Amino acid sequence: MNLKEYEDIKAECLEYLNEAGIVLSEVEEELFEVADFGLGQIRELGLQLVVYVNTDRYCAKELILLPRQTCPEHRHPPVNGTLGKEETFRCRKGTVYLYVEGSRVDKPKAIIPNQYEKYLTVWNEVILLPGEQFTMPPNTLHWFQAGDQGAIVSEFSSTSTDENDIFTDTRINRIPSITK
Repeated sequence: MNLKEYEDIKAECLEYLNEAGIVLSEVEEELFEVADFGLGQIRELGLQLVVYVNTDRYCAKELILLPRQTCPEHRHPPVNGTLGKEETFRCRKGTVYLYVEGSRVDKPKAIIPNQYEKYLTVWNEVILLPGEQFTMPPNTLHWFQAGDQGAIVSEFSSTSTDENDIFTDTRINRIPSITK
């Protein structure tokens, strides 16, 4: 992703946070992450986030999704003797369509990015509205998408090691690369 695209997406997401009354410090704004997963389709497949704290015991983040933006299917595997990341998603703004292991829903609410269904294997749908939350056990396959108005999700979890996430789509590079 190029620098202009990064800056445009970041500005749009900071406005979402402002509208929701979520204030970031200067340092948090500087460390704001825009992840396009190396796919070059940031508005369809991507995720924006800010990490408040990530220690050897727990983590807290805000996840910001643009309208209908999808965070690709992945899991948080065991790392360094841990079970993997356990995480709770709490919807703060918008609607989140979360897909986890379990019974497949007949008519999913998510709109699958073009040519991307082959990378999605879990279809048990959990719909989160503001104030609702869902907890995923460690090492659980999941993916999620914002509704038509975008979404903000507060994530509370055990230690996050995003660099170890395993994605169903093996083309994904989790660590963002920004070019001029």
